[in-house]
Amino acid sequence: MQATDSYFADSALLPSGFESGVVIEVDRGGWITSVRKGRREQGRSLGGVVLPGMPNLHSHAFQRAMAGLAEYAGPQNDNFWSWRETMYRFLAHFGPEDVEAVAAQLYVELLKSGYTSVGEFHYLHNDPHGRPYADRAELTGRIIAAASASGIGLTLLPVLYQSSQFGGAPPTEGQCRFVLETEAFLDMLTRLHAQHRDNPQVRLGIAPHSLRAVPPEALRDVVETATRLDSHAPIHLHVAEQAKEVEDCQAWSGQRPIEWLLNHAAIDERWCFVHCTQGTVAELRAMAECGAVAGLCPTTEANLGDGLFSFRDFMSAKGRFGIGTDSNVSTSPVEELRLLEYGQRLTSRRRNVSPQESGAATGSWLYRQALAGGAQTSGRPIGAIDVGLRADLLVLDPNHPTLCGRASEALIDSWVFSGSATPIRHVMVGGRWVVNDGVHIHQDSITHAYRQSVARLASS
Repeated sequence: MQATDSYFADSALLPSGFESGVVIEVDRGGWITSVRKGRREQGRSLGGVVLPGMPNLHSHAFQRAMAGLAEYAGPQNDNFWSWRETMYRFLAHFGPEDVEAVAAQLYVELLKSGYTSVGEFHYLHNDPHGRPYADRAELTGRIIAAASASGIGLTLLPVLYQSSQFGGAPPTEGQCRFVLETEAFLDMLTRLHAQHRDNPQVRLGIAPHSLRAVPPEALRDVVETATRLDSHAPIHLHVAEQAKEVEDCQAWSGQRPIEWLLNHAAIDERWCFVHCTQGTVAELRAMAECGAVAGLCPTTEANLGDGLFSFRDFMSAKGRFGIGTDSNVSTSPVEELRLLEYGQRLTSRRRNVSPQESGAATGSWLYRQALAGGAQTSGRPIGAIDVGLRADLLVLDPNHPTLCGRASEALIDSWVFSGSATPIRHVMVGGRWVVNDGVHIHQDSITHAYRQSVARLASS
């Protein structure tokens, strides 16, 4: 019988709600083996309030290093498309060591902020000239190494990217680092699956980048192969993020992006539609009926001027959502949740818009919903403190100024709506303590490598 460690929480958020006097037992493999409530102190006292760690369902790690570099007003109206050109130029100097160093630094920041897993939507495959590395999975391997070094849980989503526009237009020069032929992509996917299928900290899915970048036949082929390798493999893609994208899709197919996917793919609970800021009410309701998750990244969507997701309409159809950091201009889950709610307040001119039931605590409701949706689309057994799930835990300091005098639902509400100071003391991922008293266990070495990479990139 595998040895276990026991932890005592004064209060913990369980599937049944907040409970007092909770003993959590975790085996050496990182699995929760027992959760008992109403107990006296036994085992190691965690000295605070324990929450499930938040899944981050959508990240482009390398973009953390360019945060703030695209904030200059241009000669014309700036938008996503002008930002994208800045991103292409930034990538021209990124080497494998930089990919790993930047990702590891990002993952440390995510962990300290309350994310315990990340869905890495990884579309760097080639060198700066568009040539394949000797190992086709060189850069993907760097992401895995960064996740391992930081200790964060990983849903690895290799990206298929083949065209610059709907209808299969050739990729541009700036996109050369992303492009893979279908056969090469599937070969890489098969090898990655064989290497990591027994690692509980790594789950492999796929990310057809968008309908703009993946022709229909390639989308069909990669979904079929991913399903054959793993019938529950997560499938993520960008969809209906910008108005121009919708217009171009209609010109190509006569249908809007979400509409096209619902009509041409077997959408189910494995799928995550990222952004959907331009989705219609009818599309979002149909998407909700299929069980697909909306991947919402409010800070990036605001930074890029994408627009606001029709959140209230989607949730009224019992839709499921999770949150992501996308371009990583923010690394805080509560900032994503706060901005999600505030966007709805600004458009509706009302307060406490998100919850579907009267009297619900808004921040707590958002947190719980994002846990469930993020766990679903990660494809990993996470998102709650329960037997049979990974031990991904946050320990909050109840004496922190943002939380003192608060308990239960009000405690999460105060965290979400009290600014950016973090009350997180400790973080456990897969049974391993990776943050102690607010400090990551490998913080110094990871940050040193990051600074070296950023200095080299700046000199380039």
